[in-house]
Amino acid sequence: MTQSGKIRVGIGGWTFEPWEGTFYPSDLPKKRQLEFAGKELRTIEINGTYYSSQKPETFARWAAEVPDDFIFSLKASRFVTNRKILAEAGESMGRFLTQGLTELGEHLGPILWQFAPTKKFEPDDFEGFLKLLPEKQDGLKLRHVVEVRSPSFQTPDFIGLLNKYKVAVVLAEHADYPMIADVTADFVYARLQIGSDDIKTCYPPKDLDLWAERLKTFAAGGEPEGLEKSAPDRNADKQSRDVFAFFITSGKINAPNGARELQKRVG
Repeated sequence: MTQSGKIRVGIGGWTFEPWEGTFYPSDLPKKRQLEFAGKELRTIEINGTYYSSQKPETFARWAAEVPDDFIFSLKASRFVTNRKILAEAGESMGRFLTQGLTELGEHLGPILWQFAPTKKFEPDDFEGFLKLLPEKQDGLKLRHVVEVRSPSFQTPDFIGLLNKYKVAVVLAEHADYPMIADVTADFVYARLQIGSDDIKTCYPPKDLDLWAERLKTFAAGGEPEGLEKSAPDRNADKQSRDVFAFFITSGKINAPNGARELQKRVG
């Protein structure tokens, strides 16, 4: 392996009142918060797109406020993923993908399709959903990642489907939801969700060190030990991969600090 993929560490969203005066300078206008976050971090996962659509001008403005190498991840519409029969989501998916998100251009990163904890793995149903995911939108290549939160997905059959369609699965470190660390696409997407508001760096330094080594292993084409896979006998292709890691949910007050500290450790 001659080189590694890029590792980007970030947070969920950029508007959160407790970050004002801690992460953001106290005199920074709110309209400049994204500009500031874009310089401090490498990526942000946008949650608002899960709840409602945005205007093309909004995506264009976001793109204009961040550095060239900054990447946004978008959480896909709940109207696609919160349904009994996923194969019937085509119309809602089309509305989400055509709302103007390609105005982000090269700043558009993975699209996160998040499923409710009550959604169980049904192979035919889930493959019907995967078949709907387009490789491109408006000529722009798309990268897809799914977050499943039912233990029923912890099966080699699920991993086989994702590998078939080259869709990634969220590597979640969560107190309740299952960890699925299998690599099924040309990128890895981690959501680190057991931080603490009582720890200045969100995660303890020793855990940041551990995750830094894990992310570097993924980026170089390997698979780190000590993470729970759903198809433990399967080995992913050894190729460099881009890696995204987000401090989400628990420890949100210190999530920006965690992201900056972990980014320092991975370069």
